[in-house]
Amino acid sequence: MTDEENINTNGAQASEGGVAPASEVASLGAQDDLAKTLAEAERQRDEYLAGWQRARADFLNYKKEELAHLEEVSRYGNADMIKELIGIIDNFDLALRTLEKDGPVEKGIYIIRMQIEDILKKRGLEKISLHAGDPFDPAVAEALSAVASDQPPGTIVEEIEPGYRLYEKVLRPARVIVSKDHG
Repeated sequence: MTDEENINTNGAQASEGGVAPASEVASLGAQDDLAKTLAEAERQRDEYLAGWQRARADFLNYKKEELAHLEEVSRYGNADMIKELIGIIDNFDLALRTLEKDGPVEKGIYIIRMQIEDILKKRGLEKISLHAGDPFDPAVAEALSAVASDQPPGTIVEEIEPGYRLYEKVLRPARVIVSKDHG
């Protein structure tokens, strides 16, 4: 074959013995580079997507935590003021008991006390209900003393001062006297 016969219609030499022409080799090399570049781009895409998904999940968790925190602040943010008002209610009750000893008390004084209590109830305050004969629960009551009584040991004998909850949190435990063993 002459040199002219070896030149194909594209201007490249025909391969002898199955060797690819130079332009095909260059083309295959470019395809390999392109495939590597595509694979790297896909890897980066997957990495960035996974990072974005983690960041989004972290943000959503943060948002939930902040909402819970804000709810707690709105519920318990006024706890100190409510504690002070509980002291005023206690003093009000003490004054009413003293006035009742001297004679009838004006109905208006009871109404004022009820209004204060109603305002506090609207803000989540709840009186802890304890009675003589109830079992002592240190989660809601504080034992001031223990006395011998006909009640079983560990039973409330008398409530000295009522306890209060603000929503589900004990704001002030009840102060009680409990029974002890007879021995």
